[in-house]
Amino acid sequence: RDPDLLRAMDRIAVALDLPRIAVHVFEVDPVNGLAAPDGRIFLTEGFLRQYRRGEVTADEMAAVIAHELGHVALGHTRRRMIDFTGANAVFVMLTALLSRFLPFIGIWIANLISSAVMAGISRKDEFEADAYASALLIKAGIGTAAQKSLFRKLDRLTGNRGTTPAWLLSHPSCADRIAAIEANEARWQAAVSA
Repeated sequence: RDPDLLRAMDRIAVALDLPRIAVHVFEVDPVNGLAAPDGRIFLTEGFLRQYRRGEVTADEMAAVIAHELGHVALGHTRRRMIDFTGANAVFVMLTALLSRFLPFIGIWIANLISSAVMAGISRKDEFEADAYASALLIKAGIGTAAQKSLFRKLDRLTGNRGTTPAWLLSHPSCADRIAAIEANEARWQAAVSA
């Protein structure tokens, strides 16, 4: 019911030609936004707490919601269920094969390979949702500055220490995400100018 958040959400709703956008609260501490397979959008209580403390602005929260709307609009949440099933099948087949030749470590290697495959798919989805959010934020008159500023502080907000190998991460690095947003902006600007 925050007036600044409602104003930002109203701008996004108008850009999408919707009467309003419902955002639900997920009562957990981690800082995150989520898109459910049924299309509902969630912000965690931990994220809202950061907003209430002034660590995150209303426009930055709108950028998170636009990103999650991107996951819904692009079908990522539903496709992820299919991807997960496929990754499990790959894991089972690799485990059977590798355990035969590499007892004891075959299952570990199979898990590593299937995890890396799923992480790669997830990173691609994140870039796509970021691009959708950028376009939506521009259309709503909010712009991408808040999206980029949030990425600059996201590791600190989430407590990410950067110790996981990049090929196992489900999300691209914040620097890569900002670079992709700026590349999209430049490409879109060139297309408009042409």
